Amino acid sequence: MLDDLEIAMLESDVALPVIERIRRDLRRELAGKKLRFGVDAEDAIRTSLEHAVRAILARPPIDLVGAVRAHAGQPYVILFVGVNGTGKTTTVAKMAVWLRAQGLSSVIAAGDTFRAGAIEQLLVHGERLGVRVVRQQEGSDPAAVAFDALAHARAKKVDVVLVDTAGRQHTNENLIEEAKKIRRVVAPSLTLFVGDALSGNDVIEQARLFDAAVGVDGLVLNKLDADAKGGAALSATFVTRKPVLFVGVGQGYADFRPFDPDWMVRRLFAEGNSG
Repeated sequence: MLDDLEIAMLESDVALPVIERIRRDLRRELAGKKLRFGVDAEDAIRTSLEHAVRAILARPPIDLVGAVRAHAGQPYVILFVGVNGTGKTTTVAKMAVWLRAQGLSSVIAAGDTFRAGAIEQLLVHGERLGVRVVRQQEGSDPAAVAFDALAHARAKKVDVVLVDTAGRQHTNENLIEEAKKIRRVVAPSLTLFVGDALSGNDVIEQARLFDAAVGVDGLVLNKLDADAKGGAALSATFVTRKPVLFVGVGQGYADFRPFDPDWMVRRLFAEGNSG
C-alpha cells in the first residue's frame, strides 16, 4: 500500500523528502491497528494520510494585518522575489487590493527596472486601483526606487510599501546580489517568494535557493486553481519550512486569498482531485 501511495504522490509532484515523512507518519499512526480489509482499511488510511498532510501544511501562520498595525507608525515593507513568469508583478497589485480590504494603505515600488513592460504594467494597475506607483527610468537602480517608495510612504503615512523586483533565475548571481542590496537599503519586514504551482518540483528548488540566498519569510503560490495535483504547496512548505501565506486562484484582483490548509487538504483528497 505504501509503495502504491509513493508512486501516486510522485506523479502528483510531491517531493521525495515529503513522501518519506508521510510514510513515516502513516506507519506510526497505523501500526497495531486491527482493520477489516476493504472499506475500513481505506477509511483509516485516508484519515491518517489527511492528518499527515495537514501536519506538514500547518506551519505557524503570519498575522500580516496585525504585524502592519503593530509596526510603530513606520511603513511595513514587503519585498517580492521569484523567477520570471510566475505572476509576481500581478501579485503585487493583488496584494494592494487585499490590503485595502483590510483597511490598510499601500504604495508600490516598481523595482523591476530591467523591463520597461513591468513598469508600465504596474502603472496600469496603479491607475486602475488608485494606488501610487513609485518608479524611475528603465535601467535605474532598483534599490533607489525602493528607497524612494519608502520615503514617500513615510511622508504620506502610508501603511505598506510593496516592492516588486526583477524576475530572476535563482542561478543569476548578479540579480541575486541586486535583491540583497534592496534588502540592505529598505530592510523589508517581510520577504515573500512568489512561485508557480504548475511548475512542479521546480518551484520547490527555486524557493529553497531563494531562501538560502536572500532569506524568505513566506510563500505565495499562483495558479493553484489549475494545479489539480497539489504537490507544490505541500512540498514547498515542507522543504523551506516556511508557511504559504497567500494563493493566487485566477487572474482577477479578487482571485487572491490567504492560504487555508484545510482548503488545500480538501482539494487534495476530493474525488477526482478537484475542489
